[in-house]
Amino acid sequence: MPAPLSRRSVLRGAVLLGAAAGGTALTQLGDDHGARALAGAVDQPVIANCATWGARPPSSTISVVPNRPNKIIVHHTAFPNTTDYSLAQAYRNSRDIQDLHMDANGWGDSGQHFTNSRGGYLTEGRHGSLYALLHGQTMVQGAHCVGQNSQAIGIENDGIYLDVQPPAALWNSLVTFCAFTCQQYAIAPSEIYGHKDFNSTQCPGLLHARLPELRTAVAARLGA
Repeated sequence: MPAPLSRRSVLRGAVLLGAAAGGTALTQLGDDHGARALAGAVDQPVIANCATWGARPPSSTISVVPNRPNKIIVHHTAFPNTTDYSLAQAYRNSRDIQDLHMDANGWGDSGQHFTNSRGGYLTEGRHGSLYALLHGQTMVQGAHCVGQNSQAIGIENDGIYLDVQPPAALWNSLVTFCAFTCQQYAIAPSEIYGHKDFNSTQCPGLLHARLPELRTAVAARLGA
């Protein structure tokens, strides 16, 4: 059963959950209005939903898994490391990722559930992911890691980190996001992984070596 609702977790203005665009079958997600985060030690971070950053409607049905995910998988986008840390750039990046995934990869929507910009701004990736996260009982099936898409939340961190570290703003935002996601889905901090743990890839670069640090930071935020 979900924990009682908390006044402090009422959706923030920047996270207005609008109805999905187009005729895509997202009705199984329920009514977006009145969605609330579960009560807990970690306050809900601001996460811009798909409508806010100007997402295209999905080209196919978004599948909802009727179970909680059991892990988080960290990625990097491998896009060039921009020095524009603005909110507008975070939104452009989200659109660029969606265009790549839909037009080049042939997927129905963005593959990842959430995106973290170099300026530390969080956005929803695949439609419906934010609604599911705030309710904490189901997840949207992603397309970010072969073999894990129906059981792992995927977060893309903008940039490429094969030989440079991410900006502090991105790192701090990643810690907050992972802590909130662990809280919402009852995921242990030890269950935070990198893409290369499951597939043959260099992703997420140097972030992979920092996963023990990330798990420790998330556990501390959760009071574990």
